[in-house]
Amino acid sequence: MKRWFEHRRLAAWRTAALAAALCLTLAGCGGSPSNANSSAVPPDLTGEWVQADSEDTATYQTATITDDSITVQWVSDGTTALYWAGSFVPPTTVDEPYSWDSVRDTETDEDAVLSPTEDSKTFTYEDGYLSYTVSAMGVSTTIYLERQ
Repeated sequence: MKRWFEHRRLAAWRTAALAAALCLTLAGCGGSPSNANSSAVPPDLTGEWVQADSEDTATYQTATITDDSITVQWVSDGTTALYWAGSFVPPTTVDEPYSWDSVRDTETDEDAVLSPTEDSKTFTYEDGYLSYTVSAMGVSTTIYLERQ
């Protein structure tokens, strides 16, 4: 009978040890959502972009993004005119939408007739599109560009 109790006590200890090990293993598998995306790389927005929502294939906007600047051009029948020249701040996370306030490069666009007069412009990247608001002659619209 004594042997039966020792066997039961040993079995209980084994079960408790197994349960503790299982709990530690499962707790080690858990993690916060930020840990799940820690290996994800922020999008690289540098390169050439072209207007995706233009109803007129002869008149549209394009953008060029470098490591630290963005330049937006009006294109009309093959002729280009500067619309915006300003700073670019690359994303540091994968979170979308990603927005930054581009500070106008006054030296580059001081003679640009079609350039807006504001000192900054907000650009947003989401779902593969770059967007911003354009105002001309009292009318504002949102322009959507996609990577070329």
